[in-house]
Amino acid sequence: MKQPVNYLKESTADFDQRMQWWRDARFGMFIHWGPYAVLEGEYKGKKTEGLAEWIMNNDRIPIAEYESYAKQFQPDKFNADEWVALARHAGMKYIVITSKHHDGFGLWDSKVSTYDIVDFAGQKDILKALSEACRKHGVKLGFYHSIMDWHHPQAQAIHEPHYWSFQKEMPVNPEFTSYLENYMKPQLKELITAYDPAILWFDGEWVDDFTHEQGLELYQYVRELKPDILINNRVDKGRQGMMGMTAEGDFAGDFGTPEQEIFDGISSYDWESCMTINDTWGYSKLDHNWKSTAQLIHNLVDITAKGGNYLLNIGPTAEGIIPPESVERLDQMGDWMAVNGEAIYNTERLRNYKQADSIWYSRKKGTNTYYAFKLGELPKALTLRNVLPNENSEIYLLGHDEPLQWSYTEAEGLNISVPAGLNLPGTEVSKAWTFKITGMESSG
Repeated sequence: MKQPVNYLKESTADFDQRMQWWRDARFGMFIHWGPYAVLEGEYKGKKTEGLAEWIMNNDRIPIAEYESYAKQFQPDKFNADEWVALARHAGMKYIVITSKHHDGFGLWDSKVSTYDIVDFAGQKDILKALSEACRKHGVKLGFYHSIMDWHHPQAQAIHEPHYWSFQKEMPVNPEFTSYLENYMKPQLKELITAYDPAILWFDGEWVDDFTHEQGLELYQYVRELKPDILINNRVDKGRQGMMGMTAEGDFAGDFGTPEQEIFDGISSYDWESCMTINDTWGYSKLDHNWKSTAQLIHNLVDITAKGGNYLLNIGPTAEGIIPPESVERLDQMGDWMAVNGEAIYNTERLRNYKQADSIWYSRKKGTNTYYAFKLGELPKALTLRNVLPNENSEIYLLGHDEPLQWSYTEAEGLNISVPAGLNLPGTEVSKAWTFKITGMESSG
């Protein structure tokens, strides 16, 4: 009889092989979408306090009333091909969408529950449409899934009245184990067997009802269903706040999840910064604090140079429309990535990955090809101190066909002459330039 595999004791070699595509991808799309989009960030004419997707909790909306909004979730303008094509053009290699957020509403045709997009709202299976579009366009698909569930009677932290405060001290719900075993796990099995996701991205693990031991067992359960799937560290209780990295100990999870921040420094552990384009995750018609395309590209460069991944969120409307401000920025990022993507994908960090506040570095894995990103205005001459070019080699500015003139001295470093009047694709809005150098890392 074949012995069961303990996936919590995976070898380093097997782990590295499983993680390889994700490490090479660097850039993905996060999608927060559900009935909260119907409310558009306001309840009874008043802007919700906090995040739009938390409106059920923060505005104390009773289950029966929130269900009426779920009935109104009619995304008749949703087009899976257009969504995936946008992600692909932006240079994103994978998509992670909320299969079920904290409100408990599913975006697939679940046989375990009727509280989903097909049975409850009478709409098409969103995850099926996205999985087909992702296969068509060569983009990997992953699912966010909340451990916390405000709708399920066995998962509610407080039963009466039907609303919940996000408090540090909550009474432990003895029925939570039944919810986990008889509802959550069967739904996860549905998702994995029906849609074959590349990633399961858990959240809501902070509730007191969920234990470290259950986290370990849940990780094992999911890996048994699909051994090569990737699972974030929120499957367990080891995440250290918004910093997102895992505390020392026997906690499960394949990568850390910094939220709305970029990991400060470097780590020997894998990590992915999940961040919004504006302020909120779910759609809010009142949130107009859009980050510039330059800021988004600079974030991607910062994260890449530090060896992490960037999971950038969009929040579509209830009709299925991606806000035009998001589309504009992703299109512009795609224009930049079409020229500079080789310095992002399949790269690794240097020991000295940063120079001052405006120069970052990466290296193509397994090669002597180095990249230096200059953020901001491009000077007439650029001095780089962290890369030593091969003698008589050529240095290029990505998007410019002609090699650049350069000189090197040990005292001054690498000096590159930049031609005047350059107008390269994507750089007008990005203010991000990439130099390609053949050589080796210097001491800086």
